[in-house]
Amino acid sequence: MKEKKAPQKSGKAAPQKPRKPVRRKTAKSRHKQRGMKKWLRCFLPGWPTWLGAVIVVVTCWILYKALANREVSTAYSIPEGYTVHGIDVSHHQGAINWELLRNQAIIDGHPLSFVFIKATEGGDNVDSRFIQNFSAARQYGIMRGAYHFYRASVPAKKQAEHFIKHVQLENGDLPPVLDVEVRPSGISDDSFRQGILEWLVRVEQHYGVKPILYTYHSFRQQWMRDSVFNHYPFWIAHYYVDSVRYRGPWAFWQHSDSGQLPGINENVDLNIFNGNYEELQRLTIQKGEQ
Repeated sequence: MKEKKAPQKSGKAAPQKPRKPVRRKTAKSRHKQRGMKKWLRCFLPGWPTWLGAVIVVVTCWILYKALANREVSTAYSIPEGYTVHGIDVSHHQGAINWELLRNQAIIDGHPLSFVFIKATEGGDNVDSRFIQNFSAARQYGIMRGAYHFYRASVPAKKQAEHFIKHVQLENGDLPPVLDVEVRPSGISDDSFRQGILEWLVRVEQHYGVKPILYTYHSFRQQWMRDSVFNHYPFWIAHYYVDSVRYRGPWAFWQHSDSGQLPGINENVDLNIFNGNYEELQRLTIQKGEQ
């Protein structure tokens, strides 16, 4: 094989690429970098902190799922020792599925026995759902009653006639109810009590049965202490207690305002009758006098 001749060197040197100037770190730039690292360490913690955060998140998620799938119990329970349970409704409960309510409503292991339905208020107001509710309760075989919300600012006689005009009670219905829970200022105690009695007497004359008086336990003790009121059955409102804090006999007890039952989308008041079902039947209208 022939040997290759080495190239001859010329007298000129080969040009070299210019070098980039080397930037030396000054004390100021080094201090800035150290400050940046320190800042990152403060806001970007290391892996032990991240691991701890992950553990906390996972634990919280597990606890949430466990609690969400568990039936929640409350500190309040339905008073024991009573077997006859009922509700009271108005337009605030909206449209009610009465068939579902009759078939599936169970309170403390007992079926729904009765319902009070708001009929009128003051001298000219009729509850917007009274006609539907009152008719449906009878249709689905639930013992029914009607109540009037009393306004002391309106003459009692006018209120009584207003109730009588719109409420046709039949045999088997509960007595009419007067709901008294507001005492306005500017009226004497005697005038207030006299108006209540006037409504009760007129309504009793028409239906032939003593009306039921609904009020709060404290309201009864403060404004209706007169013995004349003792002749009427009382329906006492006193929530979230195991017994009625009321001195005297009572027929009904409204013990909760947050009941939830099938067929009713909104919360509903829960009530108890102070007796058995046969005693409740004896309280109903039997003569049909109107």
